[in-house]
Amino acid sequence: MATVARPRRATNEQKEVLFTWEGKDKSGKIVRGETRAATENVVQAALRRQGISVLKVKKRSFARGSKVKERDIAIFTRQLATMMRAGVPLLQSFDIAIKGSGNPAMARLMNEIRNDVETGTSLSQALRKRPAYFDALYANLVQAGEQSGALENLLDRLATYKEKIMAIKSKIKSALFYPASVIVVASAVVTVMMLFVIPEFKKVFTSFGADLPAPTLFVMAISDFFVAHAFLVFAMIAATIVGLIFAYKRSPQMQATMDRLILQVPVIGDIIRKATIARWTRTLATMFAAGVPLVEALDSVAGAAGNRVYMVATKAIQNEVATGTSLTVAMQGSGVFPAMVVQMVSIGEESGQLDSMCSKVADFFEREVDDMVAGLSQLIEPIIIVFLGTIIGGLVVAMYLPIFKIGAVVA
Repeated sequence: MATVARPRRATNEQKEVLFTWEGKDKSGKIVRGETRAATENVVQAALRRQGISVLKVKKRSFARGSKVKERDIAIFTRQLATMMRAGVPLLQSFDIAIKGSGNPAMARLMNEIRNDVETGTSLSQALRKRPAYFDALYANLVQAGEQSGALENLLDRLATYKEKIMAIKSKIKSALFYPASVIVVASAVVTVMMLFVIPEFKKVFTSFGADLPAPTLFVMAISDFFVAHAFLVFAMIAATIVGLIFAYKRSPQMQATMDRLILQVPVIGDIIRKATIARWTRTLATMFAAGVPLVEALDSVAGAAGNRVYMVATKAIQNEVATGTSLTVAMQGSGVFPAMVVQMVSIGEESGQLDSMCSKVADFFEREVDDMVAGLSQLIEPIIIVFLGTIIGGLVVAMYLPIFKIGAVVA
């Protein structure tokens, strides 16, 4: 794609936008390109100065409809870090990232940030204006990079942090997806049997005129209730789910209760606990290595914990550290960290290598999560088979018992 020299900024300081253009060079060859300018006339004038006959100029619009995901932010951070390490200026790095973005919503977001930076706003301030996409931790690290003159290093560290956190979240989702999907499918199968299959069996059994076994009568009674109150049952289930989600989002007490209960679930709770500790120590290591003071770093750590129990504990630790208590003592008093984590943090404090020790703890617990997720996949398969066999098989046996009984009588 052809490029043009950047037109000078308009004297009235108009905001520049991205234009795409098409024209013919001196040899008559069709050339196309993109450039930033305040108006379409500025683009045309710049092209004419280079001997390009302009055919069309169009303001580039970014399509709507898609969403900016955490993966998009991680890719953007990695791209920015890589290009700045290679010596590419910040604004030009944004231009390259915008052109290469496959998500229109992300391209639009990057374009807005780029425009803010071009008008004199610092990158950290531009990010703080968009808290829905860039949290305090992200903005604080970028600000630390700007102040130290090592923005590319902090962006690289931030990209690594984002990739590690995404990886551990993906492992948690993969551990929960299989059992959740099986429960959904089993629920759908049971619902179809209750509403359509069992009523047909009931018509057949009624014509027999014989006494039916207790399991069959029990299943038929449940089916009758489903058929008579199907709408009410589904409405109650939907209302319960929506109510729990709403209460969880709005009530800190509900969040703390649910998060505490999740940590008590066998196997799954242990995986989530270790994943939370890995995220906690990874965040602290990243913030501390960037030169952020410990008390301020703990504020970001609390927000990134991902579990209300650990968030509350981190706030308490922060208050104690602010009053002069060592991090080791404060963590030990919280009661939510294993002895190994506390000991590693203690060594880090004493040796002045807290960020390094926290990174080692995070690496250890991330490997633990990997191993536990792999083990869970093997453990959960027989459990799922037993679950399905008990539910679906129980219904089938209950409905076939009368047929077996009649067969025995005829024999």
